[in-house]
Amino acid sequence: MISLSDMRRARILVVDDEPVNVQLLEYLLKTTGYENVISTFDPRQVVALHLKHRFDLIILDLHMPGMDGFDVMEALKPLESDSWLPVLVVTAEPDKKLAALEAGARDFIGKPFDTVEVMTRIRNLLEVRLLHRESLDYGSELERQVRERTAELARFRGAMDATPDALFLIDTASMAMVDVSEGACRMLGFSRDALLRIDPVALGLASRTQLERHMGVAAQGGRPEPDIVETDLLRAGGEGSVPVEISWKLQDPEGQRNAQRMLIAVARDISERLQAQERLRHAASYDALTGLPNRTLFFENLRSTIELAQDKNWRVAVLCITLDRFKVINDSLGTAPGDELLRQFSTRLVRCVKVRDSVGRLGGDEFALILTMPREQQDAVNMANEVREALRLPFDLDGQQAALTASIGIAMYPDDTIDPGTLVKYADTAMVRAKEAGRDGYRFFTAGMNVQVLARLDLELALRGALADNQFVLHYQPKMELNTGRIAGSEALLRWNRPGYGLVYPAEFVPVMEETGLVVRVGDWIIDEACRQIAAWNAAGVRDVRVAVNVSSRQFVEGDLEEVVRSALERHGVEAGLLELELTESALMQNAERTTVVLTRLKALGIRIAIDDFGTGYSSLAYLKRFPIDKLKIDIAFVRDIITNPDDAAIALAIISMAHSLHMQVVAEGVETRAQMAYLRRNRCDEIQGFYFSRALPAAQLATLVVSNRANPDEPPEVIDNVQTLLIVDDDMNVLAALHRLFRRDGYRVLTASSSSEGFELLALYHVHVILCDQRMPVMSGTEFLSKVKEMYPETIRIILSGDTGVEAVLDSINRGAIYRFYTKPWDDMALRDNIRLAFHHYWMTHGPYDDRKVPREDGDAAHGDAPHPGSAHHAPLK
Repeated sequence: MISLSDMRRARILVVDDEPVNVQLLEYLLKTTGYENVISTFDPRQVVALHLKHRFDLIILDLHMPGMDGFDVMEALKPLESDSWLPVLVVTAEPDKKLAALEAGARDFIGKPFDTVEVMTRIRNLLEVRLLHRESLDYGSELERQVRERTAELARFRGAMDATPDALFLIDTASMAMVDVSEGACRMLGFSRDALLRIDPVALGLASRTQLERHMGVAAQGGRPEPDIVETDLLRAGGEGSVPVEISWKLQDPEGQRNAQRMLIAVARDISERLQAQERLRHAASYDALTGLPNRTLFFENLRSTIELAQDKNWRVAVLCITLDRFKVINDSLGTAPGDELLRQFSTRLVRCVKVRDSVGRLGGDEFALILTMPREQQDAVNMANEVREALRLPFDLDGQQAALTASIGIAMYPDDTIDPGTLVKYADTAMVRAKEAGRDGYRFFTAGMNVQVLARLDLELALRGALADNQFVLHYQPKMELNTGRIAGSEALLRWNRPGYGLVYPAEFVPVMEETGLVVRVGDWIIDEACRQIAAWNAAGVRDVRVAVNVSSRQFVEGDLEEVVRSALERHGVEAGLLELELTESALMQNAERTTVVLTRLKALGIRIAIDDFGTGYSSLAYLKRFPIDKLKIDIAFVRDIITNPDDAAIALAIISMAHSLHMQVVAEGVETRAQMAYLRRNRCDEIQGFYFSRALPAAQLATLVVSNRANPDEPPEVIDNVQTLLIVDDDMNVLAALHRLFRRDGYRVLTASSSSEGFELLALYHVHVILCDQRMPVMSGTEFLSKVKEMYPETIRIILSGDTGVEAVLDSINRGAIYRFYTKPWDDMALRDNIRLAFHHYWMTHGPYDDRKVPREDGDAAHGDAPHPGSAHHAPLK
């Protein structure tokens, strides 16, 4: 044990170039009882003095002329065989403390001096130094002193409590703590009693195996391992843990029988040191300018990503990005604006990927991204385009605007390589190729992957020249008024007459125009060309042909639509009422307030406004009421199955009803059959557009069609609702023929269908009153067919005629009201005729009196005859 007299006899050297500091320290030391205190103002004498006196403590100022404290410590290291420098540094600069410890100092004190702290640290360091020296030179003496200190636990506790470190005494027999220092209580926030009740393993001092190893060494007469171990100790109240470094010592009272053997753990709080180390690690792993992972950390992240991708069967793309013309900006504006540009670009880059660790700065103006994806490579293309798009907006460099583009190289794991370093190398090679190819583009490393990407790039490049080379043309699809059969106008549809490819349809190139922003310029050209064509038709005598033009979302948001329209009308001398603009719901709802202003101004010019693809996007009916809209266009998705799908029919009819209530017209697009047209006409749709009437035509052919239509409009047939119409649906042709012969003698218009789809078509074409349907049919049963009919044509009388004895589904349909009656096969002619007469009688009683002045036309499906008189049914319905 280190006695007070030993400590007072300790040799102490004070080194400081300031006499007042030397005098103060000498005074404190000597008045406290330290007897051997030597001082010097010249740091160059320290080595010689230490060789002569072998000091137990050197109190060393860090900042001295000629030779600073770091140089002194470096000179002292050869004199200490174990590199244990007994140096206590003095400094007024907090950031130098960590550097001093790393240089070999044991502890530090700050300026101005805190007397208690100075004397405590001197005492602690002297004690540690003397213990250290004695442990090396006089092991047996140290063990004797430890036994004495254990026997005098009260006195030893005072020494324990004086140190800021945490000391723990553990009984080797029970592996329980028998005493702790006050420093341990302060460090962990426990009371002494609470701390003594905690198991050392649970507290975190060591694992059970480590404790047993320490005790096993002690049992064999050895000493615990002298190595200092870092661990975390539990803090009170569940407030986390305290990082510490722990050294172990064994207290073995030799010569005392049945004496208690103790393990002593000394724990020092290293939170401040770890924080400093973390700052150093961050500086070593992250780019100081942009805050992104540097090259070293990026490769570590890439390696981890590839290891995960191997387990998940993912692909990994590495994108190497270099800023085109960065050197020009850096040289012309200076390095400070250049650094600011790199910072702003790194921020935009992180916004693209949303995960900072997936981005890295490899050096200079070269960046890299890590992208995990499924088996398709399109995600890499989309990310490259996002990065390019992020550069579109100019950078603000202290009031100076700078616009840049990027060249991007892409390499894929595992397609190109499985090695992270090689993957980055390949991406870098592809980046160089992209730069050589003209910049502002991207390239894949392998030729196989480049085929599709090059085709897209070729398409994009061709599109950029298409407008200048007059390769775009407009075709016009006519719209027909259902009430008059006259052409009400047309829609201008873009076509690309690409050299070497012929006529290219919009689906192949419009998405590329949307992504690249070309759609704004091309959209302006379409408006101008449509107005030019209207003027040309007017000059040729084909007047009053209204043309609708689609306006993309980007054109509506980014372009000056009002000015483009106004200029086109004035340039070609066209009436505003002949131009119609079609916008989607999503375009209108992006900024509802701005939309209202723009549409109001366009309406003031006399332009007609239509909402295209209505029902497929998001819109607010409150805003719809506020917008100055003239037309709604029912999307083809609701028209395609409008005569067979009750849901599509209900949506279409709701749109028609709502539009008419808001004083808007309705156009149905994608009409391809006569039945669709008839159904829409019956339900008061205003106009149709689709292949049934006409495909999109060149301007000259449309003019010819308009002239022909005006001379001989496609007038709708006369609707005769009061002709008693019976629809028979059966997949057996013999049954159809027999029933047709049976009922035509009663004067009905008899329609026959061999399938449910034919039945739906006839229902759309004719006003049917009674339906007689077989139950067992392919694709759709009779009850399923009539259930849909009930939703679409609820006024019809629906009857099942079937030889199927399984009637559960039929009864359920009757109970739900989908079926009026159920009759069985084979039938009795007279009874069936009477029951059909009763069905017509029920229809007219429900929906109004029958006008027998109307008789059916004589055609293949109907025959003339006297109007039937209601009779009594001979076949009662099933209950």
